[in-house]
Amino acid sequence: MFTGLHEIDWASMTHAYGPATEVPYLLRGLASDDPREREAAADGMYGAVHHQGDVYDSTLACIPFLFELVTDGAVQDRGVIVGLLASIGGMDIGGDDFEGDKTDLPDAEEAEWRANYAMAHAAVRAGADIFLALLTDPDPDVRREVPPVLTAWPDHAARTFAVLRERLPAEPDFEARMAVVEAVSTLALRIPELSGTVGGWLAGLAAAHQDPALRLAALAQVARCAPGALPADIAAAVCALLAAMQPGPDPATEPEASPAAPSGLIGEPGQLGNLRESPAHAGSGAGVLWAGDLLRTLQSALGDRTGDRAAILADQLRSAHRDRRIDAVWMTGGLLRGWRGQYEELVELVGQQLSDPEPRLTAAAASVLEDLDTLAGPAADALARCLDDAPCSSEPGPRALPPWVRQWPDGRPTLGPAPKSLARLGDRRVLPALAWALEQPEPPRDIAHAIGALGEPGTSLVPLLRRRLREAPLDERLYDRCDPLLSAVAALAGYADAAAPAVPEVLRILRNAPAGHREWTLLTAARALGRIGPAALEAVPDLTVLLEDPSHCTAIAAASALWRIEPGTGADAVLPVLQRHIAGPVRSARAAVQAIAELGPAAVSARPRLRGLLTVSDPWLRLDAAVALWRVTGDCTAAVPVLRASWRENAHSRRDVARCAAQMGPAAAGLGPLLARELAAARRHNHAEGGYGGHDIAADLRLLEYCRDALSRLGGPGV
Repeated sequence: MFTGLHEIDWASMTHAYGPATEVPYLLRGLASDDPREREAAADGMYGAVHHQGDVYDSTLACIPFLFELVTDGAVQDRGVIVGLLASIGGMDIGGDDFEGDKTDLPDAEEAEWRANYAMAHAAVRAGADIFLALLTDPDPDVRREVPPVLTAWPDHAARTFAVLRERLPAEPDFEARMAVVEAVSTLALRIPELSGTVGGWLAGLAAAHQDPALRLAALAQVARCAPGALPADIAAAVCALLAAMQPGPDPATEPEASPAAPSGLIGEPGQLGNLRESPAHAGSGAGVLWAGDLLRTLQSALGDRTGDRAAILADQLRSAHRDRRIDAVWMTGGLLRGWRGQYEELVELVGQQLSDPEPRLTAAAASVLEDLDTLAGPAADALARCLDDAPCSSEPGPRALPPWVRQWPDGRPTLGPAPKSLARLGDRRVLPALAWALEQPEPPRDIAHAIGALGEPGTSLVPLLRRRLREAPLDERLYDRCDPLLSAVAALAGYADAAAPAVPEVLRILRNAPAGHREWTLLTAARALGRIGPAALEAVPDLTVLLEDPSHCTAIAAASALWRIEPGTGADAVLPVLQRHIAGPVRSARAAVQAIAELGPAAVSARPRLRGLLTVSDPWLRLDAAVALWRVTGDCTAAVPVLRASWRENAHSRRDVARCAAQMGPAAAGLGPLLARELAAARRHNHAEGGYGGHDIAADLRLLEYCRDALSRLGGPGV
């Protein structure tokens, strides 16, 4: 082994961090008898030689030695090496996608990168017979890694399917069987001509195999590659299989180390740890420990079959086993974030978990409900009971009960999930928690959003907000203490002048903005005064001075506030300021354009400037300009094409487009088909695989409201 290893001029080669001089030692480390050395060597290979999937000249030089290692039965942890070879050769993604995304490099460098990827792909592909032989290797870790590699040879797809199908009955290791089933499904996805044959075989496994876990895995893969082959009663079939896979221990004695979040990874986040799946559990009960992973795969594969997905999750949320319910809670969150549907029963069941004595389950349920906005309605009573029993404050952690206020070790406090959820429902039972939070030395930074969402019941907090603003020390921490208070005043200003009595307190902050956060303090205070409107007349002199402030944001906020306070007389004073800032940075230009839109016809002299912005490169500024142009001129001719383009190019702009269409009325009839298609879509408009925001569902619900409103006003053909 390693013949010729030291004859290679490694110093002339590179990896992610420079000369590749240590690569021989990494290769030898992979063959070490010391597990710590093997771990360190594997981390070095993934962290430098194959950093983030890149292929260097040193990576290419390693391939023959990696094949030597993987075929030597005396080497331990060869499964890691199989996975490394597959990644280097692009076998884990298959097809022609093995080339890296290096389009940001100069042409010559990009050509070199592409050549490296192509050579790596060819070199690993040449080892096809080695990988086939490894399907029967004595080491189950090796056998688990091989099936996905075999799916990367599309020209041998029929042979690969036959080999994998033949291997499954003889494979004794549970995880290796799972790998075979998933690989066959992946093969069908890459070679559509095989989908019928593969789907039929997998459906047969799902119907007749003796192992319920394998049957569930087969169902999940049928949903991935051949959904037409799924049984009509898929939800009932899945629930029956999950019931047959019930955990053995009594629920009261379940181990505390069960996963609290939907992750298939183990250990601390790291270079190699992120590449390894949960540990093997041999034996007939192994499938029990895979139930959550299999159900997540199935949930994802079922896609828009939200009724079936909800029925399966409802069944799991009624399970006697807490780990099943914890998994189901997290999966419910994923379903509701990604797909529209009728989820009242599911939400109520999640709410019921809030009363469980297991803090992991309570924390999971509260976290999911926190992001549901008005969809959390069926859990309102459960949330209120949780709020009554919760601590006022605590540091976040995996075993912490949901508090009223979260205290972060290195940051400002935030509201807990139960107060947020109840406030978004407009439920006045949250008022004691909000009042307590406002009394703290530093109010939660997000409390203004909750008070604004609460609506009219929140106006009872105005006296408390005034007192806190009045008593706030005028020091360098003024902004941290008062920004949430000022924003809360602004949020309540629309309720029959409820916030008008707070004008003196807001002016106190405006006039004493500290140097450290002067711009942000002035901005927040000016916005609050503008929201209060004509009742803030005494602020006009102070705001007029700020029109010439060197800060773009401050000057624009002052101009907008002046117009709101004196809408009949302020245009001549504020419009020149706003037009001046249109030429500033994009952020300032957007703020100025949005303020001009508020002026409406009084800003008609800005029409040429607004028209010029309809073709700028920034998509959000183009949209703002189109909206402003319509509000200023009343002419939809130039605005509607921009709105239509924004809708198609930027899904996150659809809420603004739909709101503007509702305001335009029949003149926006050209947008009708887009609005109607959105209402009929099952997928949330802002869903992104692998990430989400806490306000995504709320934004999608508002979009649907605006679409319905706009369509009710449009009429005409195609609507």
